[in-house]
Amino acid sequence: MIDLKILRTDPDSVKEALKKRNMDLTIFNYLITLEQKRREAINNSESKKAERNSISSQIAAARKNKENGKALELQKKAKEISNEVKILDEETKKINEDLMSKLLYIPNFPSENSPVGIDENDNKVVKKWGEPRNFDFEPLAHWDLGLNIDSMDFERASKLSGSRFTILKKQLAKLERVLVNFMLKVHTEENDYIEFALPYMVKRDIMTACGQLPKFEDEAYKTTDDMFLIPTAEVPLVSLHKNEIIEFNDLPLKYTGYTPCFRREAGSYGKDVKGMIRVHQFDKVELVWITKPENSDKALEELTLNAESILQKLNLPYRVVNLCTGDLGFNAAQTYDIEVWLPSQDKYREISSCSNVKDFQGRRENIRFRDKDNELKFVHTLNGSGLAVGRTLIAIMENYQTEDGKIKVPEILQNEMGVEYIG
Repeated sequence: MIDLKILRTDPDSVKEALKKRNMDLTIFNYLITLEQKRREAINNSESKKAERNSISSQIAAARKNKENGKALELQKKAKEISNEVKILDEETKKINEDLMSKLLYIPNFPSENSPVGIDENDNKVVKKWGEPRNFDFEPLAHWDLGLNIDSMDFERASKLSGSRFTILKKQLAKLERVLVNFMLKVHTEENDYIEFALPYMVKRDIMTACGQLPKFEDEAYKTTDDMFLIPTAEVPLVSLHKNEIIEFNDLPLKYTGYTPCFRREAGSYGKDVKGMIRVHQFDKVELVWITKPENSDKALEELTLNAESILQKLNLPYRVVNLCTGDLGFNAAQTYDIEVWLPSQDKYREISSCSNVKDFQGRRENIRFRDKDNELKFVHTLNGSGLAVGRTLIAIMENYQTEDGKIKVPEILQNEMGVEYIG
């Protein structure tokens, strides 16, 4: 959530930030109107309260002078003013509620580190690692590879759950499990993250505080008792400290956790309908930082390197892209997308988004810390995939495929897998 003080004291900066995000300014204009109405109601209420206080003094003077008739008239007027004040205060309360509910739809302000642009065509490639493999045969897509070695079953997955679901079996099912353990091992033992095993369902207020609601409710799966299946482990990890004050010396906090993730993909009709690229249920190892404001830009660089380290250890070529203001996610002030090379598509595809959310979630979650001067401030939060397990599996299958249709297991995983080749 943006700082309401900025809307009140510097509305032009809010307007400029939303323009950079290519947002329709209708909601901004409505917020400005609400703020004007709020100020008018408060001013009118304060004026009436001052008038009532003045009348109270006049009543006391009239009684002292034994002017009972005058005192009764003044009391009647004071009661009328009190009723007016009550109405004005109720109006102010309703305006504030409307203001706060509309603020939930305002995205984070872009960081000055995010390039200004309209869409993905204005994103900036900031790094490349590894060279895409030159095949001396036509590389297959992961769905063909999986079917050929009888380790993926899309037909039965559809029978069970409908479209955009996948069944893995045999060695591919094992490889997925090994990848989860490998990622968690690297992040906890080498990158100093604390591991959590988390609930897969959370309450509405948790989804709202983390920034998923109300904007993305159509993308979420929910139960009949208003619980939500998590779209990412970021939601419970950040919300662990909702309404808490964290000790200064405890920051930064670095958390990781593996969870399945659930998304309707309501806005992706017709996109990536084959295979495992875009599915309703997928596994992910998430990375979350909670840190001091002055350290969050540096933390984003480190978090991104932590996610990259998985691809480097697996020897998978990738690139890092700094998203432009028009392509940023709702919560993000700055985002690095890590994109892994997929030979069958002859292009890089996103495998992780690493974002600095700044104090946007801290405000919504009411997570604060005391600085060195004992002043309460909102924390900055960051998140990133470390990595999306299914897409990592896809990248291994396609980049490590052999001409005879097998898949070579990356060297670093061979001991856990117990084989050198799958298929």
